[in-house]
Amino acid sequence: MSDWQEISGGVTAPKGYRAAGIAAGLKPSGLPDLALILSKVEAIAAGVFTTSHVRAACVDYCRQRLQAKHSARAILCNAGQANAATGEQGWKDAIASAQLLGQELNISPNSILLASTGVIGQRIPMDALSAGIPNLVAAASETGSDAAAKAIVTTDLVTKSIALETTIDDRPVRIGGICKGSGMIHPNMATLLAFVTCDAAVSTSLWQQMLSRAADRSFNQITVDGDTSTNDTLIALANGQSRTAAITEMGEEAEKLEAMLTAVCQYMAKAIARDGEGATCLVEVQVTGAADDASARQIAKTIVGSSLVKSAIFGRDPNWGRIAAAAGRAGIPFEQEDLKIQLGDFLLMDKGQPLPFDRGAASAYLKQSAAGAYLKEDTVLISVSVGNGSGTGAAWGCDLSYDYVKINAEYTT
Repeated sequence: MSDWQEISGGVTAPKGYRAAGIAAGLKPSGLPDLALILSKVEAIAAGVFTTSHVRAACVDYCRQRLQAKHSARAILCNAGQANAATGEQGWKDAIASAQLLGQELNISPNSILLASTGVIGQRIPMDALSAGIPNLVAAASETGSDAAAKAIVTTDLVTKSIALETTIDDRPVRIGGICKGSGMIHPNMATLLAFVTCDAAVSTSLWQQMLSRAADRSFNQITVDGDTSTNDTLIALANGQSRTAAITEMGEEAEKLEAMLTAVCQYMAKAIARDGEGATCLVEVQVTGAADDASARQIAKTIVGSSLVKSAIFGRDPNWGRIAAAAGRAGIPFEQEDLKIQLGDFLLMDKGQPLPFDRGAASAYLKQSAAGAYLKEDTVLISVSVGNGSGTGAAWGCDLSYDYVKINAEYTT
């Protein structure tokens, strides 16, 4: 049983945070497109970003800011334009965005972190952004998380948010998060933006370590289409407003906080995979018996990222041979005689040998999971064991449907 409970409020559930989301005219649709998350005080900041060598200006901006200063007061996010592959002017636009918000908030631009999402190669319409920032700041409130969550989406079908609460030093400690992501999603971050707020007091280095480990067990374990984005950004703030004692080293309290941080990140990661472009179901792959956790995670994300596995699931075809083939090409050595594969409650392979199973019932299991794709309990579960090692890992993805091609064929048209 977990040491936390789910609460409402998203990124404004922790103490000392406000948020807002407005329509500033950045999207041609007129939908909300500018979001703000604001801490009452300077907060310890940590980040994990895309591994792509083609990066958005906001990614380089945040990396530089966090290298020079491990704290922040605000996160500004625009949707509609990625501001990636926009050259020197895109970099100037990013700097100007922070300066405009800093002037409105009367804080240093160095205390502001940035994120962008949208079409690659398109700059931010700076006139619209400049006109929208005063309205954005005016809209910031302690109940503004939902508005911010709506303002960061692009092709998402649903908004994604979560908040959890635990007790440390007999005081409530909360972590909240919002994220976006639906396509261009692949391990080592994706076209995803995720913002996490926390009211615990944590040392700079420990907070970054916690976030990096949480990302490895969540966002870096999801895939929709095998494409890594230019804009992936995961930012976490910890402002100490819970008034608990500072956590400066690993121990019981640090482990409790990191477990809750990981749970928040995993919830958001699964929500992104569940909302994959054109997806009809969430797919979870659990791997056991590997030499170590990293090896198990590698096998799991290779299976969940296989186009053949994803296509079979969309066709409600319990073709376990594709699962076995994906496990075998993951780059992790194991004995074929140790391979065990299970789909839901259906044992398909054991000790490297195929087993008879009810194909019709297994197909019905896949259809039932697809019928409730947005329900937590309706997930296609693939369990794989590769030996007797202690390593375990999980990865999440979705099926590959006709609609994925349609959505992305028409993305800029």
